[in-house]
Amino acid sequence: MATITTKDGTEIFYKDWGSKDAQPIMFHHGWPLSSDDWDNQMLYFLDKGYRVIAHDRRGHGRSTQTDTGNEMDSYAADVAALVAKLDLGNAIHVGHSTGGGEVARYVARAEPGRVAKAVLIGAVPPVMLQSDAHPDGVPMAVFDDFRAQLIANRAEFYRGIASGPFFGFNREGAKISQGLIDNWSRQGLAGGAKAQYDCIAAFSETDFTEDLKAINVPVLVMHGLDDQIVPFANHGPKTVELLKQGTLKAYEGLPHGMAQTHADIINPDLLAFFRS
Repeated sequence: MATITTKDGTEIFYKDWGSKDAQPIMFHHGWPLSSDDWDNQMLYFLDKGYRVIAHDRRGHGRSTQTDTGNEMDSYAADVAALVAKLDLGNAIHVGHSTGGGEVARYVARAEPGRVAKAVLIGAVPPVMLQSDAHPDGVPMAVFDDFRAQLIANRAEFYRGIASGPFFGFNREGAKISQGLIDNWSRQGLAGGAKAQYDCIAAFSETDFTEDLKAINVPVLVMHGLDDQIVPFANHGPKTVELLKQGTLKAYEGLPHGMAQTHADIINPDLLAFFRS
């Protein structure tokens, strides 16, 4: 297993496939998953001649189940450490959901020459939590309920998310994939409960407004109009408004996990942006 060790002793697992001379694409997964969530995209873009990289966020997947550092600054620092170790330049960073927040925080602070472009898919920026400054956000009670369910029965909680709103399998007429449900649960349960518990605050309470304003590379914002986890209206359009070079692509009827349920649509759109 390929890993790096961060300054605080956390081991970060990663995959690195393809020619080291090819342009790198680094994928950042959502909560509470792992780099395995990107298997389809990694194989697709490897075949297109790119170098593809994905890591398990600290506390998730095969990385250390740390009880500390489960917040966005540490996540971004871990990414920077991996980028430095692999000496990635002119890279494209693609983040889904929580991973989109991680991308925003990292890219805003990245060393010159490290990043060429970024993609945010169903991503949590600018901010999820409802407040006086963000009245359209999700109430804290929703995230408190997430925490309570994780403590009470993490396995059942994750099964319910995967079989329902994440992939839109709770919609009438949805084509349900038991494999996607099982794989989602498998990834979630492979990680650490404490890290995943802490990450709920990280993805829901972090305000990425200043990060988005600071990004100086082209960013594609992809968001499903039927996203039941990270609602479109409070995220996609508001994120693009804050970016210097942002483009919004909305998908009628597609769910939060559209990169998995509709990879045949998402992958070509990603490729077109990468090549533009």
